[in-house]
Amino acid sequence: MSHKLKVGELREEYLIEEDIWRVFTVVLSNKSAKSATYKYALIKAMIENLYQVNHHHELNYDQLAYSFAKIYWNLIIHHGLVKQNSSDRRARVVTEMLDFQHKHGIPSDFSFDKIKASLQLKLVSKIKSVMKINVFGALYGDTNALFYEFDHRTEYFRFHSTVHEFMLKYQRLIVNLTNYHMAKMIEELNEYPSTSYLLDKVESIAKRSSLKPYEEVLLNYFEATCFYCGKSLTRGNRASHVDHFIPWSFVQSDQIWNLVMACGTCNIQKKDKLPKRDYLDDIIARNNQLQEVIQEKDRDSSLRHYHDQKIVLLYDYSIKNGFDDIWVPN
Repeated sequence: MSHKLKVGELREEYLIEEDIWRVFTVVLSNKSAKSATYKYALIKAMIENLYQVNHHHELNYDQLAYSFAKIYWNLIIHHGLVKQNSSDRRARVVTEMLDFQHKHGIPSDFSFDKIKASLQLKLVSKIKSVMKINVFGALYGDTNALFYEFDHRTEYFRFHSTVHEFMLKYQRLIVNLTNYHMAKMIEELNEYPSTSYLLDKVESIAKRSSLKPYEEVLLNYFEATCFYCGKSLTRGNRASHVDHFIPWSFVQSDQIWNLVMACGTCNIQKKDKLPKRDYLDDIIARNNQLQEVIQEKDRDSSLRHYHDQKIVLLYDYSIKNGFDDIWVPN
């Protein structure tokens, strides 16, 4: 009954990759104690926050609950992938999502990022309560207390340092495996055309549909020029884009320290590629400026746990995960 735990202490054992893969093999199958989409959503939320940990590999519950709520909203409401069997008891997270949607009259075609910020916070708070009852302890038990520890009172979550490094190293593979098994489970619970159909949906549930808020921030604090080629951009120029310096398909999250303004030509040409390593110095310099101007106004900004080594690490791990097609603007 590990899902009822309010505190889970980490087994600080020496782990090798074989040990971690063995646990993941069980977790990503129907052999685990709680065979539910919860575990996949939490793993995806953990991956989304791998680069948001502090120096002690810690996260707070709000960080994980935000990602978890976004994933589940897009899964349940936006894509309508809800368990259909009326004879089965509906999962609490599904009930909370549907009740919240009905109460606030939110259209089903709204992805999570289209919901008003004030309502997002209310929903995240509700989902965090569900996670305390049904999620943190369940995956903790499935992973034999080897992956992380948690405390509901302080809302504290800490990765085993070796597991954190492992997830960075094999991030792309873990994401693909998690998406596949999540799609397979949804297929078993619903009547859908194929696993490939569901995979397209599952792969997109962590995505934002708009990066407009970040565009406003970047244009407010920096000159309106393309980060890559230096072309002048204007606020009315529809050809300007917000680009993930490290491709979204690897990092699986939207962090302002990984976002830059790009002209339409560079954005289209770059696609899902890494820019030339020389640009690392440029984005590090940009982020140092960004830290100064943003943190003066917002101490709780997404840059709070940023340091230069994070984006260097992200760049290096993305290459190790197969993003080795390096792009240079024409």
